[in-house]
Amino acid sequence: MSSSNPGKPAEPAKSAAARTAATPRKAAGTKTASSRKAAGTKAATPRKAPSARAKAPAKGAPAKAPKTESHLAMVRRARRINRELAEVYPYAHPELDFRNPFELLVATVLSAQTTDLRVNQTTPALFAAYPTPEDMAAAVPEEMEEIIRPTGFFRAKTKSLLGLSAALRDEFGGEVPGRLEDLVELPGVGRKTANVVLGNAFGVPGITVDTHFGRLVRRWKWTDEEDPVKVEAVVAGIFPKSEWTMLSHRVIFHGRRVCHARKPACGACPIAPLCPSYGEGETDPEKARKLLKYEMGGYPGQRLSPPADYPGRPAPPLGAG
Repeated sequence: MSSSNPGKPAEPAKSAAARTAATPRKAAGTKTASSRKAAGTKAATPRKAPSARAKAPAKGAPAKAPKTESHLAMVRRARRINRELAEVYPYAHPELDFRNPFELLVATVLSAQTTDLRVNQTTPALFAAYPTPEDMAAAVPEEMEEIIRPTGFFRAKTKSLLGLSAALRDEFGGEVPGRLEDLVELPGVGRKTANVVLGNAFGVPGITVDTHFGRLVRRWKWTDEEDPVKVEAVVAGIFPKSEWTMLSHRVIFHGRRVCHARKPACGACPIAPLCPSYGEGETDPEKARKLLKYEMGGYPGQRLSPPADYPGRPAPPLGAG
């Protein structure tokens, strides 16, 4: 299709003299290509373009992210990642077994420096012995230590559980408070634990910045902050408050199943086209699929009593293998 405008007369062609006048003369002393050749200086030979085979990315590999990305573009990409993860993990949930806020609080304190699976295998005996804050506050420390020994750091954790149970009994009438400022005052309870309890026991939105969450948001270039409180603040500014709790579950699910710390399964990652760190892990699809964990790899999950919509198998109890 012609781009000329029929309503506008064409400009007259310039004469050869006018074109010559409009063209600036070369500065004195500047050699032309012919003069350089005459002088024995060869003109630069253009490099041969690389073959298509060498240049083409691997099949299925995402295009490389630009070196610079505006804040707005990053926010749009981050929100798209969240939407994609929502489709991959529609069943995302807290991976600690609990029946009430007190059990979730205790389980979350125990989850430090161990897996949710090991906590879930340990808490049935713990809650059978100490079902309420009053019962736990009156526990014999050595007996509690023996029960929670499989979770590691059992002496420090016993001290925290005895302290927070006594505080719940004495200051909150045996009930877990539903405010962040109250929860973080309990022994052994920080912002991460408080947000887990608020989001999953009280329906109060919160961002859970554990090791998986922090690692992934840095890989995705949402932030380069290392401090969990700063990470929480940055991510809170990217997403609406209504998304905070489920975003946390989705990111943590993805970190445990696909985007591992040492060897991410890049070739089996459903959000690879959105990841600026693609290629840090295994990119071969077949090899990457072998790295998938839990239900993504066809193995049991971390909960002994998972939600009804969980597509994987329940985890075995302690000592069952």
